[in-house]
Order: sequence, then C-alpha cells, then structure tokens
Amino acid sequence: MADDIKILMLAGDYVEDYEIMVPYQALTMVGYTVDVVSPDKKKGDKVITAIHDFEGAQTYSEKPGHHFALTADFDKVVLDDYVGLVVPGGRMPEYLRLDQRVLDIVKEFSDRPIACICHGIQILTAAGIVKGRKVSAYPACRPEVEIAGGTYVDIPVTEAITDGELVTAPAWPAHPAWLSQFLKVLGANVSP
Repeated sequence: MADDIKILMLAGDYVEDYEIMVPYQALTMVGYTVDVVSPDKKKGDKVITAIHDFEGAQTYSEKPGHHFALTADFDKVVLDDYVGLVVPGGRMPEYLRLDQRVLDIVKEFSDRPIACICHGIQILTAAGIVKGRKVSAYPACRPEVEIAGGTYVDIPVTEAITDGELVTAPAWPAHPAWLSQFLKVLGANVSP
C-alpha cells in the first residue's frame, strides 16, 4: 500500500466503542492513515465511547466505554485528501446529523467509498445519500432508511452489504464482514 493513504472517520461523544476502536485499529494495521474528527474538537481532544451489548433485552444495553483521542482537527479537514469515509454508530449519529458541516462532508463522499455501521445510517439518511440504495443498519433505523428512499436489507447481525461503494452493517458483530467488504471497495489487497 502507498504511504499516507488517508481515511476520514467521524466521531462524537457516545460513539459505540467497538465501532470506533476496531475499525480505527484494523484500518491502521493494514496501512491507512485514519483521521478521526469530531465537530468543535481538535486533535488530541477525546470523545467518550459507549459499549452496546446484546444481552437478551428488547434492545441493546449501554455501558461506559473508553476515552478515544481524536487524531485530527475537524475544522482543518481537506476532503480531497481522503479515499474513504467511516461512519460508526452509537448515540453519536442522532446529534451529529444536526451539524450541517457533517452532512456536507458525507455528501462529498457520496461517490467515494463509505463504511457505515449501526446507527451511523442516521447521518447518511439526513445527508440524503441512501435514496435508491440497499443498506443495512441497526433494525430500529429501518423507518429512517425507508423514509429517506433507501431499501433496508434485514441481514444477520454478523453480516454486511455492499451497494456500489457504500458498505453497511447492522452492528459491531459484523466487523469481519463489514471491514472485509470495505477493504475490497477501497481496492486494498490484503492476503495471508
């Protein structure tokens, strides 16, 4: 892989812990530079994560996670520097979708590789980029996908779906499938 191929990742307080930590580590491991940014925050500032688990209740449980240090300044992002975008889930998307700059960033990536998981789809629906596309997300987001003109695909929580350059999945148990499909869309060649 060429030096300094960059991916942008959106973050905010109460982002789902695994959905920020695992993709950040995996993409960095295979050679990408991952710039993780959050509105109103700078490189080195931290976001609080939340751990969501599936323990038999009607919905996921939530526990305190880690503090994740941002790797770049939100206000200094130059979108042409990035080959792809990662949008994690958690509670972060419900308020980041209200930030016009976040929506503008997502729109700029509408024809580039995007990996979106769980509630991250709330940002994509607000940005208007799911219309006519097949996507997955946390099942509670299905109405938003359908109202936004997308086709919600109900797949097992361990699976992912690719539509063009958009890779989506229901939740963090899909990381192996989701990250693998995203790497293919990015054109990465990872083999044992």
